[in-house]
Amino acid sequence: MIAVVIPAHNEARRLGQCLKAVKAAAQVAQATGLAVEVVVVLDRCHDASAAIARRHGVHTLELEAGNVGIARRAGSAWMLERGACWLAFTDADSQVPAHWLVSQLQWQADAVCGTVHIERWQPWQNAALRKLYRSRYHADEGHRHIHGANLGVCAQAYAKVGGFQPLPAHEDVQLVLALEASGAQIVWTARHSVATSSRADSRATEGFGDYLRDLLTSH
Repeated sequence: MIAVVIPAHNEARRLGQCLKAVKAAAQVAQATGLAVEVVVVLDRCHDASAAIARRHGVHTLELEAGNVGIARRAGSAWMLERGACWLAFTDADSQVPAHWLVSQLQWQADAVCGTVHIERWQPWQNAALRKLYRSRYHADEGHRHIHGANLGVCAQAYAKVGGFQPLPAHEDVQLVLALEASGAQIVWTARHSVATSSRADSRATEGFGDYLRDLLTSH
């Protein structure tokens, strides 16, 4: 079984579009004979995120951790108990392409690190910021970007390094570095880029939104 793990903290505004995209990717994978299950880890959600997730027919876990590392770890552990052989991760403010899962699996690697892109910039994010971002972000084969919004890991490789650590930020970087240290085969590809939000109100401190805000202030 292929598992998709999505942490969410008050994501009612964007979760529906995320799940719609994930379900489309699941259908493509299922058409090849793969079983796919999706879990949304509701971490301190006080909005309609839970209702939205259930309306889309996916599994849910509820936490009060306020910690993305703990959320990803909990969702992964739950899916591994259900027999997942591959863990695919994205974020609740992101939209995966339809070929996302089959693209991850075709490499037959221990882990696959993908890229992200911004389709809709916020009105206040001017052309200068957009140009600066694009000049510094290289979405090429062999890139070295690490995003929890576009990451896939073999269950055995994940378990070998102890999985995600309970970090409030950069839990994805920590996992990939641990995989590298273990000798895991990692593919760095831009062939299944995930669309992500350019919002300023980041759910995770030091996450992608903070990166964009730092670019703006440093320009």
